[in-house]
Amino acid sequence: MKQRTPVYINILIILTILFIVYFMFVQSTSFLSSPYFWGTVIISSVLALIHNAIGDLIENDRFKKLTPEEQTTYLEGKKVPYFKGLYDEAFKKQSNTQEKDILIDHGFDGIMELDNQLPKWWLGLFYFGVAYCIVYMVSYFLTDFADPYKEYEVEHKEQIASIAQWMKDTPPPTIENAVYSADNIAAGEEVFKTNCISCHMENGKGGIGPNLTDNNWINQPEKTLFKNVFHMVENGSPNNPAMQPFGKNGVLSGFDIQNVAAYVYHINQEKQPITPAEGGSAPQGDPANWEKQ
Repeated sequence: MKQRTPVYINILIILTILFIVYFMFVQSTSFLSSPYFWGTVIISSVLALIHNAIGDLIENDRFKKLTPEEQTTYLEGKKVPYFKGLYDEAFKKQSNTQEKDILIDHGFDGIMELDNQLPKWWLGLFYFGVAYCIVYMVSYFLTDFADPYKEYEVEHKEQIASIAQWMKDTPPPTIENAVYSADNIAAGEEVFKTNCISCHMENGKGGIGPNLTDNNWINQPEKTLFKNVFHMVENGSPNNPAMQPFGKNGVLSGFDIQNVAAYVYHINQEKQPITPAEGGSAPQGDPANWEKQ
């Protein structure tokens, strides 16, 4: 008779499988505080103990049918610790006598084959992998576990909520504390495309509105270019009602104005002007002498 796996090993395996299954379906460790999980643990452990007790009865019945020599061999085997027995079965080399007993009656080029059983650790990993694959596939197709779209939706909602909370807790920039940052250029370009491109055209080359890439400006209420653009977007132009006060009428927030001011500063100071020969509008207003940021 083969040695049986101790009941505590079976219980540990059951607990591991239950943890993996619950984690797959719940997708968090919150189930550890659930009475359903611990109820399942208790029921599974009791069933494992009952299974072990039935195994003891069957083992005792088979033991009685063994010869005295077989009983002695079996009892000697039971004295070997379980994990040492597993190690020996997996890695211990057979004696020459044992190898003769499991030698397959054929060979090739002088190589003889032994009819060894697969190690228990290998079989255990294989069966665990098969069971895990089945549970994973069921949870993947029947639940939201490992669904990238669901995970994206959850993370996206959390991000939107985080941004909304930040916007709520952070006062919008004003012309007094707004600062130029290259990090705001990309966002400012999007604001420009939505609200400004109809008059100032693509890349700020000018159309109905003046060219924003040259050094001539009709309105110069501020001493720096960045603050000047912030002022104009927030308050509008006194010379042209088409240039509405986007900040005063609530169309754009202080964050939007700061971003679009960064974009206009970028295309005016950090890129080459778009001349009339290149499709830009002719300069309007007076040359500006901006202070450095």
